[in-house]
Amino acid sequence: MGDLWVAHFYNVHPLLFLSPVSRSKYNCQSASLRVKLARLISINWRVQESVMTVSRRMSVTLSRGLRLLDVTMIGVGAMIGAGIFGLTGIAAGHAGPVGLLLAFALNGVVTSMTGLTYAELGAAIPEAGGGYIFVRQGMSRFWGFFSGWISWFSNSVACSLYAVIFGAFFIELLGLAGYHFGYTPILFGLSGTQIAEKIAAVIVVSIFIWINIRGASETGIVGNIITTFKILVLFTLVVFGILAMIETPEWTLNFDDPRPLPNGLTGVFLAMGLTFVAFEGYEIIAQSGEELVNPQKNIPRAIFISIGITVLIYLLVAFVSIGALVQESGLPNWMFLGQEGEKAMIRTAEAIMPLGAFVMILGGLASTTSALNATIYSSSRVSFAMGRGGDLPPLFGRIHRRNRTPHVAIYFSGGLIILMALILPIQDVAGGASLTFLILFLLTNLALIRLRRTKPDLPRSFKVPFVPWLPYITILLQGALAVVLFQVSWIAWVAVAIWTVFGISVFQQLGGREEAAREADTILLEETIAERGYSLLLPVATAPEARQLARMAAPLAHVNEGEIFALHVVRVPQPLGLSDGRAFLKYGRPLLEEVVEIGQEYEVPVRTQLRLGREVEQSIMTAARDRSTDLILLGWPGHTDSIGTAFGSIIDVISANPPCDLAVVRLVRSGLPCCILVPINNDTNSQLALEIALLQAEFAATQGEREASIVALHLVPEGTKEKEIEDRRHNLYEEMALEGLPIDLQIIVSDDPVGDILTFSEEFDEIVIGASEERLLEQQLFGSIPQRVAEEALKNVIMVKRFNPIKHGLLGQWVGRRSQKNRDDG
Repeated sequence: MGDLWVAHFYNVHPLLFLSPVSRSKYNCQSASLRVKLARLISINWRVQESVMTVSRRMSVTLSRGLRLLDVTMIGVGAMIGAGIFGLTGIAAGHAGPVGLLLAFALNGVVTSMTGLTYAELGAAIPEAGGGYIFVRQGMSRFWGFFSGWISWFSNSVACSLYAVIFGAFFIELLGLAGYHFGYTPILFGLSGTQIAEKIAAVIVVSIFIWINIRGASETGIVGNIITTFKILVLFTLVVFGILAMIETPEWTLNFDDPRPLPNGLTGVFLAMGLTFVAFEGYEIIAQSGEELVNPQKNIPRAIFISIGITVLIYLLVAFVSIGALVQESGLPNWMFLGQEGEKAMIRTAEAIMPLGAFVMILGGLASTTSALNATIYSSSRVSFAMGRGGDLPPLFGRIHRRNRTPHVAIYFSGGLIILMALILPIQDVAGGASLTFLILFLLTNLALIRLRRTKPDLPRSFKVPFVPWLPYITILLQGALAVVLFQVSWIAWVAVAIWTVFGISVFQQLGGREEAAREADTILLEETIAERGYSLLLPVATAPEARQLARMAAPLAHVNEGEIFALHVVRVPQPLGLSDGRAFLKYGRPLLEEVVEIGQEYEVPVRTQLRLGREVEQSIMTAARDRSTDLILLGWPGHTDSIGTAFGSIIDVISANPPCDLAVVRLVRSGLPCCILVPINNDTNSQLALEIALLQAEFAATQGEREASIVALHLVPEGTKEKEIEDRRHNLYEEMALEGLPIDLQIIVSDDPVGDILTFSEEFDEIVIGASEERLLEQQLFGSIPQRVAEEALKNVIMVKRFNPIKHGLLGQWVGRRSQKNRDDG
């Protein structure tokens, strides 16, 4: 049935999408003029093409101005930034000579593992927002908001880190030129040099705010120039370092420390956690999908290229920093670098290359400015996506008319960056940025696992191997690094906690309400004939299906003195607003009228509802909860084209967590069954299967026909002794409450459950079978045995799954009615 839904909703007449646009843009409401418009664009268009046509007019989109080189350089520019220049020395002091190389290498491995996730999801969902969009689609609305909130904060904190380091390097450059600002406190405890550094940080952030507002193409050009220069500077440092090591044979002694890991693995993990922020640039690549040419191919390529370039450069720079440095402090090189902190790379360059300090300062300025460019771009795209998606006020989702850039989001992000650059210390900023990125990447890996199950049909040009095990391992590693970061900066944890609490408040006050108003299902039409306590929900997608399922549902509702709740869901694609699906009203109503006619024939009232929604399965479950339905009846054609699903994505999602009792029907023939086979185990799903069979038998009796015969079939493995079989029979009668019911229990020995059920069912009209309780088969939802029976049987098959046997069970109602009838007759 899941595939029927898809086929139905993707072959809709394009005029349905054009009608709202034609009314608003061309002021033409007559049917004849709309038909002329439809003919102009071809009557045979598929709905995807119509959606693209309308979305160009209605949705808020960004221009595609970035190519593979542009976005790769943005990623490299974000990763090769303040981390390599300002944090290498601090990391060396924690990890030691060998530990520094190990920390960078392991960070590269962890980065690559999450990079795989971003490559798959970025290519499959190429929208501005990156991890925010992935988590939002894969998990709940709140977790989507939380990931976006954290992503916005992490990119902004990282950007403020780069701005502060830029200020320090720029003032250092002025110092080389003879301009000194002094170290005496003159304002708020800050010296002249510190004030000058803050002013320089504010100025550079302001410049890149203006550049980003100008447009993505300008951003890419500036980023390419700066990143290329920065790589050349680092490459020069590496070359001079290797030459110096060649001329100094004893350079190996710099790595031959009595304690290659002076602080053990803890020091390595501390260095990894501190410098993790320097490896996150690929997240920015995924955020650029909406502005990237051919994102399906270029996003994975750019991610892997940028990670490879960055890890190689980091390892080479760390190698020459330890091996080529010559200094007179008497301390080992790794310890000397740790003492120098953020100035360690300047000292290294001074020792191994001409004009080393000057060149390294220029490289540091280039690195921080390119990282500034990338992270301003990233943070603004996240807040823009949240504003467009309803998680922040719509103001954030506005774009500049001429430049087609999210200028309001850029202004807000820039203000946040400047504020943090003015008030936060460098090490705490670095710890906070790393912590928030770890949280974001952890959520994104969880979203990948869930999206593989809930949206198996996403167009994935690249797929992560070994799912879910590889993402699970990545999540554990990221969680461990996050815990280690508490030792680096507890202030970072406190800051993230405060930001989280603030974000929850924003979500409750603004984002949650706005998003819920936009994404909630819209009920176009609802008609109620009579209120009944028992309600059977019947989703329909096509007219033949509506007639067949209604004839299956009507007897069940009739015997329970209940109603049929006929539901038709119109799936509205993401580029359109829910209100734009109203053109489907006249096309969905005939389907509901088919069910109404069948209901009248069986004297069953029919409640009808036409509903608009983003996801058909979610709309069905929402309708079931709103009405407190007792049973959902879904049709299945007997096969599915959806990869990785047992019955199609819609049925699989509903079956995973049904809001009430669920029955999935494969219809082969019409008419009431006379002989019903119910394969059973001692479980609640088998109880529901027996209840469905009893209801059908009772309805047959009310029609003047003989009651349908019901056989409950229980299979036992070969080698089961006669006494065990009799004990099993006694237990089934007692625990399944079969005593006094018109059910014949048969127990047979079987070594081929599916084959024996099919053979035994040859004389029967219908099979009703419960969902499998085997945990290993839960991904297939109903288990392999019921699925194979439904696929291979040449008769009707009903597969059922119990929700709550106390509230929703039918057997107790059936027994109660029979007892009451017997008392009345007596």
